[in-house]
Amino acid sequence: MKNPYLPLFIFILSIVTGCFRENEKALLIQDKEIKYCTLQAGVTLKDQPAADSLPHAMERTDTLWQYTHPGSWTSGFWPGILWYLYEATGDPQWETHARHSSETLLPVTRKKAHSHDIGFITMCSFGNGYRLTGDPIYREALLRAAHSLKALYNPVVGTILSWPGMVAAEGWPHNTIIDNMMNLELLCWASKNGGGEKLYEIAVSHADRTMKYRFREDLTSYHVTVYDTITGDFIQGVTHHGLYDHSMWARGQAWAIYGYTFMYRETGEERYLDFASRITDTYLRELPQDLIPYWDFMAGSLPDKAFRDASAAAITTSALLELSTYVKDQERSSLYRKRAEQMLSSLSSGAYQARSEKSAFLLHSVGHMPKEREVDGSIIYADYYYLEALIRLKRLQEGKPVI
Repeated sequence: MKNPYLPLFIFILSIVTGCFRENEKALLIQDKEIKYCTLQAGVTLKDQPAADSLPHAMERTDTLWQYTHPGSWTSGFWPGILWYLYEATGDPQWETHARHSSETLLPVTRKKAHSHDIGFITMCSFGNGYRLTGDPIYREALLRAAHSLKALYNPVVGTILSWPGMVAAEGWPHNTIIDNMMNLELLCWASKNGGGEKLYEIAVSHADRTMKYRFREDLTSYHVTVYDTITGDFIQGVTHHGLYDHSMWARGQAWAIYGYTFMYRETGEERYLDFASRITDTYLRELPQDLIPYWDFMAGSLPDKAFRDASAAAITTSALLELSTYVKDQERSSLYRKRAEQMLSSLSSGAYQARSEKSAFLLHSVGHMPKEREVDGSIIYADYYYLEALIRLKRLQEGKPVI
């Protein structure tokens, strides 16, 4: 007698098999893009003149990297890329390269912090290195860096000073840029690893104060907020990298999305999760069709300034993948995951990948438009967050935690 449940069983089996095949196909795509990154990074290694010559950027017409030195704000991204390649491939050669590159930054952690950028420098390099190897040298470097950053905190204002040089140059008594949100991860990490409760309190104060004064009613971010050092009062919001004081500078909004996402991870405070979602929704509503923003959201209508910013897209993509795992509403979670995958697909297309043109991973980023630097070029932090997003998506597809 024919089993009446056989057709139903076959139907269910076909669906399950199809899902497995789709997931396997997705994993193969991520493997392909990660392999692309390993090949491009291999070319950079061959061209790199020395371990302490750290790739920084390529202008639009450049085919070789411009290099920076240990201590510059982008100096941690190349070591971070090498650590991510080691994590993604398991190949010990990448660990060797990552160690050599990271160790050039050790002297930076033994000096007084001259700006907030010590978080960028050390979390990408030593942060990833410690996570993957547990090397105590990296732990000590991170703790030194965190206490160095602590010295820039102004308790009257409640935030970390970003650019000490701008106090005199621009007449900004205490300035805090949105980029500074990214450095709070160092303080949170250090507090949980022997650095003391005060570091955590500084991170929370900075995030709360930024949330209160940084954002306009439409939840777009100023680049710079200026405070009075006597009263702690907010003075004004201005731009330094954006188009106008009142416009949404794409990379700045991306830093905010990423920063409040990890602040929720580090603190468990629902206010950060809610805020991360709200500023994300503001960003997503204004994107062009391929989901790669103009460097400033008001620049799309200006023919001589209408450049896309792959770096902002890469930062946001990586943040969205993490954020999608935290939000409670399943519809919103699915939307964030879907948008992140679509962004990653656009970045992995021929329109944005450098491929044989350059040894960078991505084209079409904007560093500092007002000063006409790195306009429509390749920038190392775009590559870092692109690779991070690829690895995060692969983890999610394998059923693993995003970080």
